[in-house]
Amino acid sequence: MAAAVLSGCSAGSKPGTARAATQTVVPVGVATAQRQDVPVYLKGLGNVTASNTVSVKSRVDGQLSQVNFKEGQNVNKGDLLAVIDPRPFQVALDQAQANLYRDQAQLKDARLNYERFKSLLDDSGAMSRQQVDTQKASADQLEGAVRADEAQIDNAKLNLVYSHITSPINGRVGLRLVDIGNMVHAADTNPLLVITQLQPIAVIFTLPEENLPTVAMHLHQGPLAVEAYNSDDQTKLATGTLLTIDNQIDQTTGTGRLKAMFNNQDNVLWPNQFVNVRLLLEIHKDTTVVPSVTIQNGPQGSYVFVVKPDKTVEVRPVTVSFTQNNVASIASGLNPGDIVVMDGQDKLQSGSKVDPHAGGTGGNRSGRSAGNQTSSDQSSSGRSSSDQSSQPQAPSGQAASAGTPSGQAPPGKSSRAHSSATGSR
Repeated sequence: MAAAVLSGCSAGSKPGTARAATQTVVPVGVATAQRQDVPVYLKGLGNVTASNTVSVKSRVDGQLSQVNFKEGQNVNKGDLLAVIDPRPFQVALDQAQANLYRDQAQLKDARLNYERFKSLLDDSGAMSRQQVDTQKASADQLEGAVRADEAQIDNAKLNLVYSHITSPINGRVGLRLVDIGNMVHAADTNPLLVITQLQPIAVIFTLPEENLPTVAMHLHQGPLAVEAYNSDDQTKLATGTLLTIDNQIDQTTGTGRLKAMFNNQDNVLWPNQFVNVRLLLEIHKDTTVVPSVTIQNGPQGSYVFVVKPDKTVEVRPVTVSFTQNNVASIASGLNPGDIVVMDGQDKLQSGSKVDPHAGGTGGNRSGRSAGNQTSSDQSSSGRSSSDQSSQPQAPSGQAASAGTPSGQAPPGKSSRAHSSATGSR
C-alpha cells in the first residue's frame, strides 16, 4: 500500500518537474563583440621632476638691499632678482683703478730711465752695464704691478656684478627665503630663493625589467607617447614623449627607470608630484574586443557563453590576446557582432535558455557602483527564484532560501512551482 502511494507520488511529480525544467529562463547581462583599435599600454609609477632646479645664493658678502621679484613669479634668464649693497664694491673698484694709475705712471718713468741709461752705455760708456740691467728690472717689476692692478680692477668689477643677482634660467620663483636688510654671505647654507624650470618638465617612472627590451625596440623605431594621470589613475593630466631609458636596472626592485618630457604649458605638473604613467607601446588595429568579465576559464582554456538567435547559449572557446582596462582582445573564437554573456555565467550551461538584457560595455563596467551591481543581482534573483525552485536538481532548502518577495515572480509560474513542490512532498 505504502509502496503504491510512493510510486504514485513519484509518478505524479515527474510531469511537473519536466515542465518546470523546460520553461526555466535565466536572466543574463550581455554585451556585443566589437571591432576597434586597441592601444597597448605599459603602466608605471613616477614622480615629476623639474628640468632644472637652481638654489640662488649670494657670491659676495653684504647687506641685501633690494628684492625685485614676487613669490611665484615667472622669470626669464638674466632678469634682476635682488641687489646686495654695491657701495663697498664700487669703492674697491675705485681704489684699484687709482692704484693702476699710480703704477702706470711709475712704469712710464722707469722705462724712460731705462732708455736713457741704455743710450749712455751705448754712446759714451758713461753708464755701467749693471746700472742698465738694474733699471730694466725695475721697469719690469712696475709692469707686473700694473698687471696686478688690472686684475684687481677686474675682480672689483666682478664683485660689483655679483652684487646684482640675476636669474640663471627661465623658470618659476618659489618662496622668498631671506628678507631685505639681512646680511648674506657667500658661505651661507640657505639660498635666497629657489627657481624651478616647469616648461618643459620631466617625469621619471619605473617599469619591470622584462618590459625594457620591448620598450627599447619600439623607441628605436620612433617616439613613444607617455600619458600622466593623477594619483587615483582616473584624470589625465598631460601627454608627453619618452626621452630615454636609464643605463642600469635597480637590483633591489627589478625595475628600470625611464624619463619622459612634457611641455606642461598649462602648469598641471609640479615637481615631486606623484603620477600614474601609461606608456603607449603600440596600437592593435581592427581587433575584436569584449568586456573582460565575459571571459571564463576552464580545464580546456578560456571560453565565453555566446547567445544564439533562439536565445539559448553555447560554450565557445576563445583565444585571448591580452586584457587591458577591463577589455579583452580576442585573437580567435569570436566575430564582431556576436552577443556574449557578461552577467550570470554561473547559472548557465550549454543550451540554457536565457533572457538577455544590456549589461554595458567593457570600458564602463568597472565604473558601475557596488550598489547598482547589488540591486541588479537582487532583481535577477527575484525574477528567477520561482524557476530555480522548480528545478529538479535543487534541494528544497535552497529553493526556500531564495527569498523572492511576493509579486516579483509571475503568478502562473509561482502556482506551478508550488503545486510541483507539493506533489513532491
